[in-house]
Amino acid sequence: MDNEFSKVTPQIKALSKKCSVSNNISPKLYEKYDVKRGLRDLNGKGVLTGLTEISEIKAKTRDENGNEIPCEGELFYRGINVKDIIKGFTTENRFGFEETTYLLLFGELPNKQELKEFNELLGFYRCIPPNFVRDIIMKKPSQDIMNAMARSVLMLYSYDSKADDISIPNVLRQCIQLISEFPLLAVYSYQAYHHYHMGGSLFIHAPNPEKSTAENILMLLRPDQSYTPLEAEILDVALVLHAEHGGGNNSTFTTHVVSSSGSDTYSTIVASLGSLKGPKHGGANIKVVKMFDDIKENVHDWDDEEELSAYLDKILKKQAFDKAGLIYGMGHAIYSLSDPRAEVFKGFVKDLAVEKGMQKEYRLYSNVERIAANLIAKERKIYKGVSANVDFYSGFVYSMLGLPTELYTPLFATARIAGWSAHRIEELVNSGKIIRPAYMNVCPRTDYVKIDDRK
Repeated sequence: MDNEFSKVTPQIKALSKKCSVSNNISPKLYEKYDVKRGLRDLNGKGVLTGLTEISEIKAKTRDENGNEIPCEGELFYRGINVKDIIKGFTTENRFGFEETTYLLLFGELPNKQELKEFNELLGFYRCIPPNFVRDIIMKKPSQDIMNAMARSVLMLYSYDSKADDISIPNVLRQCIQLISEFPLLAVYSYQAYHHYHMGGSLFIHAPNPEKSTAENILMLLRPDQSYTPLEAEILDVALVLHAEHGGGNNSTFTTHVVSSSGSDTYSTIVASLGSLKGPKHGGANIKVVKMFDDIKENVHDWDDEEELSAYLDKILKKQAFDKAGLIYGMGHAIYSLSDPRAEVFKGFVKDLAVEKGMQKEYRLYSNVERIAANLIAKERKIYKGVSANVDFYSGFVYSMLGLPTELYTPLFATARIAGWSAHRIEELVNSGKIIRPAYMNVCPRTDYVKIDDRK
């Protein structure tokens, strides 16, 4: 197939130029017709396209004159501050992703009995059909784990006798089942990739229905199935922080769009996976890790703030790293003064760095965070503050946990499917119309020309 494609590559390249020219729309037309590109206004604020009760992002408040001003970021799940949720279950020495999933799906925190029954339900569904690993995952393993997961989800449609039933009880069953299966699909797909493409040893561990999602991920991934309590705790916190982030993010909006068409749960979740796979959405923490690898190679003394600042300035001026002019992990589309997820993460990151003996790397991250914020504010006109976002530290956490970069975005998906599921149900309950935004045609009218008269 590759050889066949190589024969037509010059032709494809020539046609691609024509394709690019014919599809180019002048930026002036977007201004003329006041088009909100990316469904955002000029200040970056999202256009209101729906209502939700699932989560809320707060990044601004109002002064005494009613003017919006930036404030410390806050994130709420079903009206409860995420910081309070995490403080609650960590103080009680419990895992929190499962009760957070319950909260997102059902709108309230579970009591002890409800949480026990929900955990048992998740444990019951934490399995995949017999021979699925052999027949689906192991056959033609993908080099991209997100694509492998998408393929697996579509294949699970074939195993569901009520796949197209979009009644709420059935959709809820499908969502809970997929939430339970996602850790297996992610890790097993990675194991197949690591064996067939990288020549690594192949081992497939069975999940433990009595353990948490975070524990199962670490247990399934590691040859000896071992992990420390702190490792499981911080991965659990990461899952909670990534479980949901307002209805306006790209993958969640995708969930609403596809759900509004009446499509099945499997197709909807695959569409959301495709959105999250994009490097502008789910792959940002990989860029952060690669950027820090580059910094470590080019900055000789990580504690020398002058040398570090000079190199970060080069990155910002497109003279270093990938020459895109971005210090990855800094800034967010909505948050300004702070990203609450990064704030929560930072405390746990420090503890893990001590356990792993990586305090030097932690100081580097802290110094880059502080220096980069000042450099960006000085170099560029920022209409709002700039601060570290959750991706800044999540990649560092995953690297300390020994998680391969190929699993960073799949783990994001393993967490975010909780939010997608809640939004899918919310759309099905409240939607009466298919989501159909307007696009204005700006192509001039022209006459049809017979083929013999064309140039």
